[in-house]
Amino acid sequence: MYFPAYRPRRMRETEILRRMVRETRLSVDNLIYPLFVVHGKNVKNEIPSMPGTYHMSVDVLVEEAQEVAGLGIPAIMLFGIPNKKDEVGSGAYLDKGIIKQAVRAIKNKVAELAVITDVCLCEYTDHGHCGVITDGRIDNDATLPLLAQMALSHAEAGADMVAPSDMMDGRVGFIRDKLDKNGYTGTPIMSYAAKYASSFYGPFRQAALSAPAFGDRRSHQMDPANALEAIREVGMDIDEGADIVMVKPALSYLDIIHRIKQVYDLPLAAYNVSGEYSMIKAGANAGWIDGEKVMLEVLLSIKRAGADIILTYFAKEVAKLIHS
Repeated sequence: MYFPAYRPRRMRETEILRRMVRETRLSVDNLIYPLFVVHGKNVKNEIPSMPGTYHMSVDVLVEEAQEVAGLGIPAIMLFGIPNKKDEVGSGAYLDKGIIKQAVRAIKNKVAELAVITDVCLCEYTDHGHCGVITDGRIDNDATLPLLAQMALSHAEAGADMVAPSDMMDGRVGFIRDKLDKNGYTGTPIMSYAAKYASSFYGPFRQAALSAPAFGDRRSHQMDPANALEAIREVGMDIDEGADIVMVKPALSYLDIIHRIKQVYDLPLAAYNVSGEYSMIKAGANAGWIDGEKVMLEVLLSIKRAGADIILTYFAKEVAKLIHS
């Protein structure tokens, strides 16, 4: 019987051989851990739709940040839930706003951990939309100064990076200009450059209390059917000054991650979003899948597609496995 000279199974026979020829590797250096901060004290309430993820007050968040840093995870992403909301999301840029409080506290106690802040009004508006509403529509240009003020307020509090997720046209350039004019030329921008109008955001909207009071977000987030548009969106954000570009969600958009990586040489992030996380958790809790193995396979696929950075609620679990 004839066999080819090269037999692929030779290098799959043992774990040590598989490790030696492994093409794609997950590292804690690839991870950003998203966290939700709320007002109060000694608050740590599990989010029902996202098992293992919590609303935390600033004091508890600092302890969490210390654990995250101890695991070697380089960065966290902060999402704030204010006590009060209004039509222009003023809680997003108040000096006593929840994110500014959290950033100051973390940088005071865990200076080595990079703190990235989400820049979007949806958590702070009483209508749940990502921008100012004028005549029943999201007013792109009226929203830009508020996003820029929000980003500046985070930088002033000590944020290491800001991450606009709103998908307003021109917001990266507006934020870059605002930061630069106020002396924050060294603050990087991680842009949600290709953010799709996805059904995978449901658990996050419960966690951030940011579901739209009316309508949806298809007027500004991308149509899931489009790929070339993502290439254009990323290019626009790079031209406006983005330092890192992001695809969101990740798992259903691996092709987009791959295509963007082939075109642009900037660091590329991908967000393993709440719905992707919760599906795995639900399947594992029901005993239908091995949650740990599926988690690793999913994250590996995102890295293999071309992502340099992965935002994931699994970050702590992955870090512990890598260190074990």
